[in-house]
Amino acid sequence: MSKVDRRILKSQEAIKKAFLELMAEKSFDQITIQDISDTANVSRRTVYLHYLDKYDLLDKLIEEHINTLQSLAESSSHLNFIDGNLIWFQYFERHYLFFSTMLASKGALSFRRQFLEFVIQALKVELNLTEAEHNEFQEDVLLRFIGGAYVEIVEWWFKNEIPYPPDAMAKQVGALIEKIV
Repeated sequence: MSKVDRRILKSQEAIKKAFLELMAEKSFDQITIQDISDTANVSRRTVYLHYLDKYDLLDKLIEEHINTLQSLAESSSHLNFIDGNLIWFQYFERHYLFFSTMLASKGALSFRRQFLEFVIQALKVELNLTEAEHNEFQEDVLLRFIGGAYVEIVEWWFKNEIPYPPDAMAKQVGALIEKIV
C-alpha cells in the first residue's frame, strides 16, 4: 500500500469517526461539513473529496456496516443461532460508536429501518421456513416479529451501554430465536 493510499484511508477514517462523534453530540440536521472537517482535523476540501455531502457520508457509513454484517451472516450460515449471534454481537461491540450512535440518534432513523430489513432478510435465508413447520404463522409475520425483536434488543443493549457481554447476549438471543422457530 502506498503512502498516498494510507493518507486517504487515514483521512476517511478520521472523517467517519468525527461524523459519528458529532452525531452522538447533536442532531444530524445541526451537523455541518465545517463541523466534520474541524473535528476530523482535515480541510473541507478533503471531506468533499471523499463525500458529496453529509448525507452521502451517512449513506456510505451505513452501507459499509450493513455490507460487513452481510458478509458475516454469509460466513456464519453453517453455525447455530447462538454461535452466529456471537459473531454479530462481537462486531456490534467492536463498532460501539457507530451502532450506539445510529440506534440512539433521531437523525439516523434510516439506519434502524435498513438494519431491520437486513435482519429480516438474513433471518429469511437462515430460517428457510417451510409451510409445514410453521403453518399457524405467515412467514412475513414471523420474520417481522423476530426481526423487530432482534433490532429492539440490540438497540436496548447499546442504550444501556452493553450491560451484558457479547457471549451472554448471543446465548440468550440465539436461544430465544431457536425456541420461536
